[in-house]
Amino acid sequence: MGEGFHEAADELVAIGRRFDARGWVHGTSGNFSVRFRRSPGRIAITRSGSHKGALNAADILEIDEAATVTGGGTGSPSAETRLHQEIYAYRDAGAVLHTHSIWATVLSDRHAAAGGVAIDGYEMLKGLAGVTTHEHREWIPIVENDQDMARMAPVVRGVLAERAECHAFLIRRHGLYTWGATLQDAARHLEIVEFLLECVGRS
Repeated sequence: MGEGFHEAADELVAIGRRFDARGWVHGTSGNFSVRFRRSPGRIAITRSGSHKGALNAADILEIDEAATVTGGGTGSPSAETRLHQEIYAYRDAGAVLHTHSIWATVLSDRHAAAGGVAIDGYEMLKGLAGVTTHEHREWIPIVENDQDMARMAPVVRGVLAERAECHAFLIRRHGLYTWGATLQDAARHLEIVEFLLECVGRS
């Protein structure tokens, strides 16, 4: 296994428990990954079917840039690995987090016709990378759900290319994706976006 994998795996185990406690990854939903080496590219990612609140070392896999398992535990990587790869490629991210919270799921359906959710005026926006004022307007795009990742990946790629300023996107009736330069940055974005979505949902 690549140098840095064990540290990345430990961080993913901890983040899984943290976000399960928040009710954002019910059952075996959600998937998390960290890019711990850039050349050759290596990613630590949760395996398919794992309960994020009960993760252990066997639930974290090491994969290469072709999504081939090169180390770690047993099983297959998340079915949505292709989407993680698109985000790494188009956002130069260091970590990707995907949750299935109630508010993300509800708002992804409620605002689907508009193609996204607009959020502005909240102080918490300043926690997003590059945002310095509550007057910022954050647009969170919404894409249609699809079980075919080969078909869905180009759609996500198009959203990331078109909305270069966005910090997250929603999948309709499914959940939220966000990312960051590090796992800590991605976790901060997730907490902020989940907070903002709940504010919008309750208002």
